[in-house]
Amino acid sequence: MDKRRYYVSVQARSVMHNQGDAAYELEINATTEEVEKLMELFNEWEEFDEQTFFRAQIPTIPYHHDSENDGYDYFLKDIYKAIYQMGTDETKSHISSMNLQMGSVHE
Repeated sequence: MDKRRYYVSVQARSVMHNQGDAAYELEINATTEEVEKLMELFNEWEEFDEQTFFRAQIPTIPYHHDSENDGYDYFLKDIYKAIYQMGTDETKSHISSMNLQMGSVHE
């Protein structure tokens, strides 16, 4: 299947066809299936984001002992790995400069 250019906003959890539709941070070249997988990652990440909101009301649990935060971090890193793999050269350079401690994103 042919790849086409998409515009991604991690903050807004969105992938757009048209550059002018909304603000975006990153550009990717992807197939429809790859975009669908990225959207699934966004959905998983959003579920953990909601769980961390409720967990935040209990401040006595340290961040590193909190499975909700672990899930949030896991899916955020997976999102950036996926975007890196589909990204333009500029996107790859930007993600590399973020020092996200994701291990190898070149897989």
